[in-house]
Amino acid sequence: MQARRGYYAVINSAGRFASERPSVAVPRRRYETANLLRQQPAEFFNSQQPGTFWFTFAPRYINEPDSCAESRKRHTPLRMKRPLMDSEHANEVDSGARFAFGANWTRFLAIVDEERIARAEDSLLKMLELETLADRTFLDVGSGSGLFSLAARRLGATVRSFDYDPASVACTQALKDRYYNNDSQWRVESGSVLDAAYMAELGKFDIVYSWGVLHHTGSMWQALENVAPLVTNNGQLFIAIYNDQGGWSNRWRLLKRIFNKLPEALKMPYTVIVMGPREIKFLALATAKGRPWIYFDNIINYAERSTRGMSYWTDMTDWIGGYPFEVAKPEEIFEFFRQRGFSLRKLTTQAGSVACNEFVFDRETAL
Repeated sequence: MQARRGYYAVINSAGRFASERPSVAVPRRRYETANLLRQQPAEFFNSQQPGTFWFTFAPRYINEPDSCAESRKRHTPLRMKRPLMDSEHANEVDSGARFAFGANWTRFLAIVDEERIARAEDSLLKMLELETLADRTFLDVGSGSGLFSLAARRLGATVRSFDYDPASVACTQALKDRYYNNDSQWRVESGSVLDAAYMAELGKFDIVYSWGVLHHTGSMWQALENVAPLVTNNGQLFIAIYNDQGGWSNRWRLLKRIFNKLPEALKMPYTVIVMGPREIKFLALATAKGRPWIYFDNIINYAERSTRGMSYWTDMTDWIGGYPFEVAKPEEIFEFFRQRGFSLRKLTTQAGSVACNEFVFDRETAL
């Protein structure tokens, strides 16, 4: 029997604490009870399914039998240096000013597998037009699930990952612990792209990556300004920003704001009401072509269709909930970075849809 420092907690679907102490019971429909953890730790660890995450962060002691060691590795311990949900972030989520991205990524982590990781690797290499990331440094700005940090590390890069959402930091740490435990070439931490002092301490990187993040900060242009100096000379900046659709984008912003103001129990019905007509339209179009199965195939094989290894429901929840929400036209992003010494290497647009335009810029001139 060995004593492990730290006490354990789980987060619920809203990204908040479901339990802060082992003596508080957690609903069995999503997690084993924390009482079981306190009284019978071996049974607790061995009963957990892959994708269920537990967190250690506070100065307590819990006895963990040596027989738990293998199960503990399988279920990804997270050793947090800070409280799982800091007050600023929690207040923003509670007030409806911010979507709990980390809770969404926590659910996604349960289905991360070799196929999804391989697709993430392929999408990185394709957009960056590289064959490997060996001997390169890679900064993941807003790491979310940690999938692309993991992909970059597997491709040979030295990786640094950070996120503002504490649960996203935990997700990224989970993948690191699972695949690269105690690896000095991958660092995971909490930070904000809007924190100028923090950003100044990061240094410069060969590749700065931020896919679908900066438009959710609440200050997109400042976030874009803050990432530009982090790219080394002859380095690359890979970002994805929501496409500006004018009135449609304004309506999406309103829908997202309403979602985040709703009580937790109403968010699922609201998602169905808002996204349902869209799904019915897609099914009707497939049926009109005499191939209704195509609609269901696109959902089942979404990881392949999206090329990024994502999940259909995770992305749908992000579409309806992702807030703050800002947009930009491709030419605005191009001009912004041209003025800062970048040239556009590659651009993928979305044919006027609400999805993200992808940009890869080369850094040519020091700022």
